Amino acid sequence: MSVYTKLACFVGGALFGSAGIKLLSSKDAKNAYVHATAAGLRMKDCVMGTVTTVQENAADILASAKDLNEARAAKEAEETAASKVESAEA
Repeated sequence: MSVYTKLACFVGGALFGSAGIKLLSSKDAKNAYVHATAAGLRMKDCVMGTVTTVQENAADILASAKDLNEARAAKEAEETAASKVESAEA
């Protein structure tokens, strides 16, 4: 590569970079950034609402499962006590 080719590539890159910065910092680009950020925040709110619902449902399921296990354990304890009373009477 000749020196002129390298220099032309450097100058072209610098100009492209300057134009890119101008383009990215333009009023229209900032407006697009605002809209994209607002959409992201709306999405986050929606997802967090869904996560909250799932967490509440999971807590309800856990509480029901604990109640079921306690009721089952109480029933087994009653059956065990009843069988001990019957074997003691016999």
